[in-house]
This record gives sequence, structure tokens and C-alpha cells, in this order.
Amino acid sequence: MAPVYATRALVDVLCELAADAEPGSVSVRLAATPAADLRPTDGDAVSIDPDARVLSDFYFPDAGDALTRVFGVDLAAPAGQTAGRFVSHPRGNPDVTITDDLHALVLVAVPPWDADSVRAHDRSGTRQNLVLVDAEPPDADAP
Repeated sequence: MAPVYATRALVDVLCELAADAEPGSVSVRLAATPAADLRPTDGDAVSIDPDARVLSDFYFPDAGDALTRVFGVDLAAPAGQTAGRFVSHPRGNPDVTITDDLHALVLVAVPPWDADSVRAHDRSGTRQNLVLVDAEPPDADAP
């Protein structure tokens, strides 16, 4: 089974979102970048398969929320462009639950809201190996 890759910066930001939402939970759609397109943040080359998809970005959970509540459709993220979902479980259960919005990949965070408290799962809830990558996606505004 191939590991699930995510940038360390993404996981840190997601943990901050979860901490800010506590005692409530948060559910966020995630996007991935091919490893070949990432820029290392620690000076070393990204040493994973260049074709590997790395979770690197998220779509704010409140964007388009009014339309979501009315029509039941999440318009905050482009269709077909999300690679996973992040959910927080403030009560401490690190497993995927029946109430989670599922994707092919699901990252679940629990208190104390740090990278060590984040677990990766596939759609069926089977735990996957999460590997954090010290890299960032290319600047969207760069020419």
C-alpha cells in the first residue's frame, strides 16, 4: 500500500483550523499537487516519486456555505479537483466515523491538534501511512 503524502505546512494549518473550531469540528476539502511540482522548504530535494500526489492545499470550509445549505451542493471547491478531506474529531476518536464526509483519502485529527495527532485513512476507514513532506506547492500567482 502506497503512503499518503501531505505537506507539513498543510497539516499544521489544518490542525490550527481544528483547534480554532473546538469544541466543534471542521471538515475541509483537500487538493493535491504532483511531487515534481513541489518546492522543498528545507533546502533538500523532495525525495519521493515525482508522480506521487501530495496533499498540499485546502478549500476554506465556509466558501459557498450559504448555497450549500440551500441546495446541498458544495460549491466551494471545483468539481473533481479535490483529492481528499480533512476532518477533526474533538472528542478524540482518530478513526473515520459514519458521520464524516468521505473521500478516497481522509485525514482525521484529534486533540492536541498537532501533526502527531493526524491519521490518514482510505475511503473504507483503513488506516494508511501518512508521510509529511517538507515542501510547498508552486505559487499560484507566479508567471
